[in-house]
Amino acid sequence: MVRTRYAPSPSGTLHIGGARTALFSFLYARHFDGRFVLRVEDTDQTRQVDGSERAMMRGLASLGIVWDEGPDVGGDFGPYRQSERLAEHREVADRLLADGHAYRCYCTPEELERERAARRAQGLPPRYSGRCRRLNPADWAERQDKAFVVRLKVSASGSTVVDDLIRGPVSFDNQVLDDFVLMKPDYTPVYNFAVVVDDHGMGITHVIRGEEHLSNTPKQILVYEALDWPVPQFAHVPMILAPDRSKLSKRHGATSVEEYLDQGILPEALRNYLLLLGWSSPAGNEIIGLDEAIRLFDLDRVQHTAAIYDTKKLEWMTQQYLKTLPLSRVVEAVKPFAERLGINWGLGPPLDVAVALVRERAYTLRQVAEGIRFLYQPPASYDGQGVRKHFTAPEAPGRLRDLATHLDVLEEWSHDALAALYDQLALAWGVKRAELIHPTRLAVSGKTVGPGLFELVQTVGRDETAKRLRHAAALIESGSVPES
Repeated sequence: MVRTRYAPSPSGTLHIGGARTALFSFLYARHFDGRFVLRVEDTDQTRQVDGSERAMMRGLASLGIVWDEGPDVGGDFGPYRQSERLAEHREVADRLLADGHAYRCYCTPEELERERAARRAQGLPPRYSGRCRRLNPADWAERQDKAFVVRLKVSASGSTVVDDLIRGPVSFDNQVLDDFVLMKPDYTPVYNFAVVVDDHGMGITHVIRGEEHLSNTPKQILVYEALDWPVPQFAHVPMILAPDRSKLSKRHGATSVEEYLDQGILPEALRNYLLLLGWSSPAGNEIIGLDEAIRLFDLDRVQHTAAIYDTKKLEWMTQQYLKTLPLSRVVEAVKPFAERLGINWGLGPPLDVAVALVRERAYTLRQVAEGIRFLYQPPASYDGQGVRKHFTAPEAPGRLRDLATHLDVLEEWSHDALAALYDQLALAWGVKRAELIHPTRLAVSGKTVGPGLFELVQTVGRDETAKRLRHAAALIESGSVPES
C-alpha cells in the first residue's frame, strides 16, 4: 500500500510551499488508494511557536487535505509527534553504535573549527577528518564525563545515488558527505537521522517533498543502508518562485494559506492553484475539483523546473469558482467578510440575492462583501472620478430628483419596466440613456461600476432608491459630496 506523509515543523503558519507539498502527497496517496499521514517534527523545541500545530492543521483542513493518521486522530503507527519518539531514535542510534556503523565523536566545536579552517586554507571543502573513528568502546568508557555526538561512518569513496521519481537518478559524491552527525550531545536526533527512523517506523513508502531537501536525501539513504532497511521512493517537487524568479517572500505579498484565506481567496481556488504550481493536467484543463484531482494526479506530470507564482492567476481562479460554486457555498464563505464590514443582512435583501447580484464580477470574497455593502448601507462616500464626471453639471441635482419622482410612481418594479422608463425619460429630456444610468448608479451605490443598473435598483428597492437619489441631489447642492 502507498503510504505518504507531510511532516511540518510547528514553527509558524502553513506556507504555500508546504501546502503544495502536502497536497501532492495527499493526492498521490488517494490516487493509489493509500494512506496519508501527518507527522509533526517538533524535536527542535527552540523553533516551536505556540499554536502553530493547530494553525497548520486548520490550514490543511481548509484546503480539503485530510490525513488518515496523525497527532489528533491517532493510528497504528504512532506516536505522530517526533518528540514522542525519542526512545526509538536512541535505540536505533545505540544499534548503529553496537553494529559498528556509527561511532562517538568527542571533538569539541573549537577543534572542529580548526580542522575546517585548515582545509579552507588548503582550498579544500570542509570535511570532518574522522579521527574519532579510531576510538573503540573502551576509549568511550574512559571519556564518560565528556560530551559527544554520534556520527555515521561514511565511505570516502564512491557515490550515493538518489533515484528521484521526478528528476531521475541524481548522484552525490560521498566525499562531500563526510561522517555526518546522527545524535547531538544531549542525545537527541538531528533531522536526517530522525526522519529516517520515523519514516521507517511509520511504513512510509513514498517521500514527496520540496527540492530544497534533495541535498539531505543521500545522507538519509546512507542511514537506511546502514540499518539494512528498505529505502522509500523519493520525489522532490520544484520550488515556487516569485514572478522575478527570486525566492518567494513577504515582499511579494501573502505567503501563507491563512493570509490568502483572510484576503478572501476561496479555499477551493487556492487548492486548485497550488495543484497547478508544478503539475499539469493530462486533459489540459485548469479548473480541477478535488475528486478530479485525485483521479488524475500522478508524479509523472510534475515538472522539473521552478513554478512561478502569480497573484493575478490566483484571483482569476477564485473568480471562476465564485461563478460556478453552488450559491449557498459562496454565501456561507462571504458571511465572515460581510460581518467585518458591519453589514447586517437582516436589514435588506436576502443575502443569497445580494451575493448572486455581484459574485460574477468579484475576484475575492472580500470584493463580494464590498460589492454588496451598498445594498444594506447607503454609500458613505462616492467615487471621486465619478463625482467629477456625473455630479458637477448644473442640471445634475434636479435630474436626480426628477428620476426619484418618476420611480416613486412607476407601476411595475421590474427590470423591463425600469429600462422602459429610462428610455422614455432619455428621449423626453433629449439625452442618452447612459447620462441617466451613470448618475443613478453613483447615487445609489457610490460606485461607477457594478451590476446592471436595473437589477441593482430592483434589489435596493423603490423607496430606498428614491431616497438615495434625493440625498445625493441635496449633497450636490450643498457642495459637500464626500469622495472616496
